[in-house]
Amino acid sequence: MDAALNEYDAKIDTKKRITLRGSLFEYYHVTEYPSGEIRLEPRELVPPFQISENSLEMMDQSMKNLKKGKVSDPIDLSEFED
Repeated sequence: MDAALNEYDAKIDTKKRITLRGSLFEYYHVTEYPSGEIRLEPRELVPPFQISENSLEMMDQSMKNLKKGKVSDPIDLSEFED
């Protein structure tokens, strides 16, 4: 296990919040255990390096269609140019 970067005691405020000092991340996934242990894991808005099976299947199907030439007509985006 890695050495601790920071260790301190914290108190839950009246709104059941806790302040993390000098936190390296903005978002955390919280897991609470019956023993009272609370585990925080750093997160991005979606879990890092995780793509759903459905998304992977859709990408695979899109690539197969592209290789077969089964594609839509080009979209004209000229009206959005400055």
